[in-house]
Amino acid sequence: MNAPARQNLTHWTERVDLAACFRWTARLNMHEAVANHFSLAVNEDGSRFLINPNARHFSRIRASELIEIDANDPRTMDRPDAPDPTAWGLHGSIHRLVPHARCVMHVHSVHATVLACLKDARLPPVDQNSAMFFNRHVIDLNYGGMAFEEEGARCAAMLADPKTIAMVMGNHGVLIIGQTAAQAFDRLYYFERAAETYIRARHTGMEMNVLSDQIAEKTAREWEAYPTGAAAHLKELKAILDEEGSTYAS
Repeated sequence: MNAPARQNLTHWTERVDLAACFRWTARLNMHEAVANHFSLAVNEDGSRFLINPNARHFSRIRASELIEIDANDPRTMDRPDAPDPTAWGLHGSIHRLVPHARCVMHVHSVHATVLACLKDARLPPVDQNSAMFFNRHVIDLNYGGMAFEEEGARCAAMLADPKTIAMVMGNHGVLIIGQTAAQAFDRLYYFERAAETYIRARHTGMEMNVLSDQIAEKTAREWEAYPTGAAAHLKELKAILDEEGSTYAS
């Protein structure tokens, strides 16, 4: 890691983890232009958080470039390094109103967004991956335009239940929350895979074999108890990036 880049920066481990998530999301083509944002709380009540700088492509994000902002500071958008207004509206609202949402990842990935465009945007438990989200995702079918502060606060209110780990944002995309960057990214990865499986299964036109509620709930709890999956996932992704000489940790 580049020592000069770390000078005067706090929360370096968190910065590196989040930067790796940005880089890998771009590699999976789950990003969109210079839009979409990831944020990670760095204080006890979740009100201070790291987020990507405005208009920076996910594939170029470096740990040292992440900005730290306060969800309770109304002067944030007056800063010279102010975040994108929709990042402030959505992520600021969530970190202000939903303390348990430590890490928030919002993307317009292809299959999750296809799901969000359906009138019935539920993700049924058709496989092991989708069972992770059984009774643990909410669906917003009241899209009200771009996620400025009013829209962000409305979405934040839907995440009040700590059991909720994902929001299908109707006509928009998907939002995932977790306790760490590793956990949120792991959930994001599996949500996109689950959405792809479901969309492809629907495309066959054949009847789907949906898991029973009992087995789906059992599987979701097994996912929750799985000891090291998310951390191991991110550790391996960082190892690959390091072997390639990536600048994400600088």
